[in-house]
Amino acid sequence: MSERRRALVTGLTGQDGSYLAEFLLGKGYEVFGLVRRSSMPRLERVQGILGEVQIVYGDLIDQSSLQRVMGDCRPHEIYNLAAQSFVPTSFAEPVLTAEVTALGATRMLEAMRHVCPEARFYQASSSEMFGAVRETPQNELTPFVPQSPYGLSKLYAHWATVQHREAYGVFACSGILFNHESPRRGEEFVTRKIAKAAARISRGLQEVLYLGNLDARRDWGFAGDYVRAMWLMLQADEAADFVIATGETNSVRDFCSRAFERVGLRWEDHVETQEALIRPLEVDLLVGDASLAEERLGWEPTITFEGLVEMMVDAELAKLDASE
Repeated sequence: MSERRRALVTGLTGQDGSYLAEFLLGKGYEVFGLVRRSSMPRLERVQGILGEVQIVYGDLIDQSSLQRVMGDCRPHEIYNLAAQSFVPTSFAEPVLTAEVTALGATRMLEAMRHVCPEARFYQASSSEMFGAVRETPQNELTPFVPQSPYGLSKLYAHWATVQHREAYGVFACSGILFNHESPRRGEEFVTRKIAKAAARISRGLQEVLYLGNLDARRDWGFAGDYVRAMWLMLQADEAADFVIATGETNSVRDFCSRAFERVGLRWEDHVETQEALIRPLEVDLLVGDASLAEERLGWEPTITFEGLVEMMVDAELAKLDASE
């Protein structure tokens, strides 16, 4: 009987970590979720699988804790999803963002190299690395021009992953994921903010939604589709980096239109822009070309933009119904 596969997931309690843990459990994996010790651990997203996932404690800022965890778990696969991932916060806290997002990934790679070099490593890279884009759509060969401390930190982690693969021969790859959303998205992110506001306004619980740049265009996909791509990368014969995207671009205004339409309202009657919500350096257009992932991994998205918006708004309506 073959040994049960073991996976270590950082960022377990985030949107992607929760979907990935569920996916891996469905594949028969033994899943270890790395979380930071705190007096009030945030485990809402993984409540349904807490009995199946083994929680281990460590911190991307503490190298020794990462080596201890890897020594205890002996993972076959490592998924580094943990980061300070909110772009506006990265402008307010650039040093913390670099410490966790950039150096944290390097500490993970170094811990793996010294403790379990035979493991396979996935790094969560980001389309924000493209920043002031030099070509559209963006693929694996598009130059990186990050426009935020978050994008810059993710780029450091991305190149650290490439360098470890090339210098030490470890199986390490990056998924350059474009925006991916779900009902589990953090409330500070614009997609969740819009979906929640549309639901609340439709029930008379809120009057106005304040947003920043309505013209910013993004390639939005479903997080559940994207974690499947992460797993596929670690099943490949050779480690490589892949863009994961839908290839379709929509504006924040488009997202508003779909969300409010779902609840029978006109978004123009309820949305106002605020200068304070616009980034110091705005990334106007991101859209990815995932041809390589489709060709080599057989990956493609299953949820449309329209389906994603409706899923998120419906989830907010269901929460309001449950709380009544």
